[in-house]
Amino acid sequence: MTASSKISSIKGFKDLLPDETARRRRLTDAACRVLETYGYGCIDLPLLEQSALFTMSVGVTTDIVEKEMYAFEDRDGTVIALRPEATASVVRAYIQAGLSRSSPVSRFYYVGPMFRRERPQKGRLRQFHQIGAEFLGREDAAADAETICLVDDICRAAKLKGYRIRLNSLGDGECRPAYREALKAYAAARVDELCADCRTRIERNPLRLLDCKQPGCNAAMSDAPMMVDHLSEACKEHHERVLSLLDEMGVETEPDPRMVRGLDYYCRTAFEIVAEGLGAQDSVGGGGRYDGLVESLGGPSTAGVGFAFGIERMELASSLGGGALARAEKVTVVPLDPRAEAPALVLARSMRAVGLDVEVGPSAQKLKAQMKRADKAGARWVVIVGDDELSSRLATVRDMTKKKDYPSCLPLDAGTDAVEAKLRELGVTFGGS
Repeated sequence: MTASSKISSIKGFKDLLPDETARRRRLTDAACRVLETYGYGCIDLPLLEQSALFTMSVGVTTDIVEKEMYAFEDRDGTVIALRPEATASVVRAYIQAGLSRSSPVSRFYYVGPMFRRERPQKGRLRQFHQIGAEFLGREDAAADAETICLVDDICRAAKLKGYRIRLNSLGDGECRPAYREALKAYAAARVDELCADCRTRIERNPLRLLDCKQPGCNAAMSDAPMMVDHLSEACKEHHERVLSLLDEMGVETEPDPRMVRGLDYYCRTAFEIVAEGLGAQDSVGGGGRYDGLVESLGGPSTAGVGFAFGIERMELASSLGGGALARAEKVTVVPLDPRAEAPALVLARSMRAVGLDVEVGPSAQKLKAQMKRADKAGARWVVIVGDDELSSRLATVRDMTKKKDYPSCLPLDAGTDAVEAKLRELGVTFGGS
């Protein structure tokens, strides 16, 4: 190389200049602000992990592991990889830190670069960035619904143009095996119409047959059996409860029975966010439930649900500029009965909309345990929705600092403005937007 030779960045890796970083900071600040109103804390993860973490979690038959992962042998012989995604790393950290014992119900969010050696294109680089969240320790449908509501609120805060949330259920270990066999039989009868990749997927990963972008494969699989028609009673009930709670919260979703996720660990609820301004590849993010992942990586049986947005994809679909966002007080909403879940989630969304940090507890947990958790989380205010509150349609508010209760004072059925007015009357301090 001569002294006059120029060194360029590696293909698929991009510099961000100051005007671009200002816009990205505004976008990520908006998303982080929403995440914190839902009670999520930031986790910072290493870029390098043992390669086995991803082969065990993401799946050896996925494109990420087979074709895209940057993996190499370290000097001591350990095979390590640049992280291609973050959910497995969050779960590894959760297990390694002993949080399955000390804080079994945990909420994390992360922001940072991921690495996949795929073909660079608009909004898809080999070093790309994600903002994502993981909600561990809750298997109930309310956790799924709240997660999708969070996704909806992030899309609003990021001002994503024409976004839509597509929703499906992928079943579980009870009902998915029979569906896989039905899908394999359907595809085997049309093997000559499939691309080379899909022919290998028939036996190794048949669900990915529905995800192929080749026109011929799309046509061949157009009448393939759908998972929603093969759900067990438990999975069907879970899915219907998610839909019911989302309807109560006013979150619009689109059913998409052909949608699958590209990673092996998903089960039951799965979703994808699409938006305008991205061309044919219009996905900006996605996620779902992954109840067996913690156990598969050496931890105890622990449920989980999460999602990730591609930040480069968000930038293409967003109309935000530059600047920073403020913080606010913490609130915990405590539903004491399954009937209180929907009112609690609706009330929490109203409070988040006016700048409060709000976490909703599990209805299966007793009041004492939920109060202890709220205190540990640093909540200044606790909103209780039990039998009396459901009857009167007025929630009780407890000031944790003054140790004072305000019985039956916060309306469950009023709009956001009325909720904000009552909270201000009680002395709640709001953050900026």
